[in-house]
Amino acid sequence: MDGLLIDSEPLWQKTNNRIFKKHLGIELTLEHHIEMRGRDLMENIEYFSAGHSWQGMTPAKIEKMIINEMVRLIKSNITLKPGAHQALQICKRAKLPVAIASGSAMKIIEAVVDTLEIREHFHHIYSAQFEPYGKPHPGVFIKVAEHFKVRPADCLVFEDSPSGVLAAKAAKMKCISVPPPEVRDNPFVQTADIIINTLEKFDKAMLAKVGE
Repeated sequence: MDGLLIDSEPLWQKTNNRIFKKHLGIELTLEHHIEMRGRDLMENIEYFSAGHSWQGMTPAKIEKMIINEMVRLIKSNITLKPGAHQALQICKRAKLPVAIASGSAMKIIEAVVDTLEIREHFHHIYSAQFEPYGKPHPGVFIKVAEHFKVRPADCLVFEDSPSGVLAAKAAKMKCISVPPPEVRDNPFVQTADIIINTLEKFDKAMLAKVGE
């Protein structure tokens, strides 16, 4: 979802920069934000706060604060990325069950699908918050395959982040990666079956090719 259907990265950067600086005294860099992409929020909080004091806060309170701020920003600052609607229509015409399997909290996912009015396009919505581990662990993808009662090998994942692509391939699923320029050459991204610059490049022929 994040970075694929919506350009939420600027919102994540804005939110994390403010909260990490205010409550932890950490100045997050672009490299930090790239590393955070696709991963579970609590895992990011615990990883980047190691050795620091939250100055009276707890990781759980910080997580709730970030989620609430993201929901607020999402409701007034997002649109579907170019090609996203086209990709959903291609999958619909192919009669494929479609799911969101996101590292974001369910509250954020719900805000996105309701704000953009795209809930009807998805047969299932699932968050890694319900898994013991977030991406790059493949659990979130495997659980969705189980929900649809299909083999992981018969699933296609669309991903933009290195950790997401790694999770998809660890789940033994096909993967089309739509990475931003700064991570296109990442070795994990390069393991994707197909790499495209934008979802606008995805078409029925590409769907057939990746399904061979």
